[in-house]
Amino acid sequence: MIDGLIAGKLLGDPEQRLGKGESRYVVAKVRAQAGDGEHLIVNVIAFEAMCCRDLLLLRDGDSVALSGSLTPKAWTDKQGNVKPALDLVAQRVLNAYQTDD
Repeated sequence: MIDGLIAGKLLGDPEQRLGKGESRYVVAKVRAQAGDGEHLIVNVIAFEAMCCRDLLLLRDGDSVALSGSLTPKAWTDKQGNVKPALDLVAQRVLNAYQTDD
């Protein structure tokens, strides 16, 4: 497991889903800039109630920073090029709409 902090912009609106035993979680995608000018797609999942709430306040294109457990991945585009990606289990969310509650 890698502890990480990523920042970027949301791709689409976060979605709340229902898991086994009626547990709720939120999924989202973030486009983060890589050091070489490329972009990484970060697949985000959140289980903690506060993280889920904070993610659901955001919309497509909003800036966000997330911390949690990262897992490196790769995917292949339509042209057959292998691209890097990350999976993140979010534990904290920071955004421009943050309040002290």
